[in-house]
Amino acid sequence: MSIPQLKPADDKEVKVYAPFCQESRRRFLPQAIALYKLKSLEGARKIDGGDDVPFVASWNISSLPIDLTRCRVLFDGNPELSYEVTMQSSEFVSHLIEVLLNFHRTRTVVDFSKPFYRKLMRMDE
Repeated sequence: MSIPQLKPADDKEVKVYAPFCQESRRRFLPQAIALYKLKSLEGARKIDGGDDVPFVASWNISSLPIDLTRCRVLFDGNPELSYEVTMQSSEFVSHLIEVLLNFHRTRTVVDFSKPFYRKLMRMDE
């Protein structure tokens, strides 16, 4: 399923995550939760001065925003380029909002934000 075809999550699910989301971004929350519930995402990482690198991200889902979500990202179909990160579900949904915002800006590329990749690659530890 592509991002434009996402059916927004229902109000009950959105209300659970709303307190964990910045007010200015709450209008994207229904779509972000719908994307979260898909448990996976295919996209491409933009590389400055190079070709985009395709990826498949997959994760477990939880019904509570404070539970942990483990996300695995596999780049270019290469098991040696597989990375995992664990974070609160609400934080992961926030990163999915960034995916949606990026997609709406570019209309073509599905990609995570730089802060997500910094966390994935453990650059801030």
